[in-house]
Amino acid sequence: MQRQLNITTEPLQEAQLIAQRAMSGGMGAAVYFTGVVRATEEDQPIQAIEYEAFQRMAAHQFNLLFDEMEGRWPIESVRLVHRIGVVKVNEPSLWVEVIAPHRGEAFAACQWLIDEMKRVVPIWKKPLA
Repeated sequence: MQRQLNITTEPLQEAQLIAQRAMSGGMGAAVYFTGVVRATEEDQPIQAIEYEAFQRMAAHQFNLLFDEMEGRWPIESVRLVHRIGVVKVNEPSLWVEVIAPHRGEAFAACQWLIDEMKRVVPIWKKPLA
């Protein structure tokens, strides 16, 4: 399984990420998810979220999750970009792409990865009012 992980302070370039997609002829599904900062956090209005990460440990945890994904689903590739620093409302903070033979596998793997990422990867968020 091919893997690409980028934890960055740079804005996400969705069109560029999609244009860089590579998949073999045996793959039939490319699922991607974009997580965008909402204008509220716990029912309070915010202007942005500041993300902080322990990058070495975050990369390690992501790779453990990628290992587990590879054992669960026939994934050809996974690409994940997570912003750190200040991300304003309506800007993307997370972009994930999973390529698999079928849509069910791709959707399931993508959702599982995001759920597990939130549970175990040391990336913290601080709402900014």
